[in-house]
Amino acid sequence: MSAKPEHYDVIRKPVITEKATMASEHGAVVFQVALDANKPQIKEAVEELFGVKVKAVNTVVTKGKSKKFRGRPGVRSDVKKAYVTLEEGNTIDVSTGL
Repeated sequence: MSAKPEHYDVIRKPVITEKATMASEHGAVVFQVALDANKPQIKEAVEELFGVKVKAVNTVVTKGKSKKFRGRPGVRSDVKKAYVTLEEGNTIDVSTGL
């Protein structure tokens, strides 16, 4: 099993926040993923890239906020996050990277 290049397009980067750290204590890892990625694609990509078994994938789309950049109005881009729950005994250390 080798990682396909499109797996790197599906999974953008790990999300390291206080909430993501709390989720990791319950066997879940949080990744920022492509907006057009679906749950089976995310599951396949995580299993191939990290060599783990995935139990479940939950996704959430955070809509971009309107903010001011240097006094001018701008819009943050939408972000899709995937909460990937791993099978018992599987772990991913997101602090080391790929």
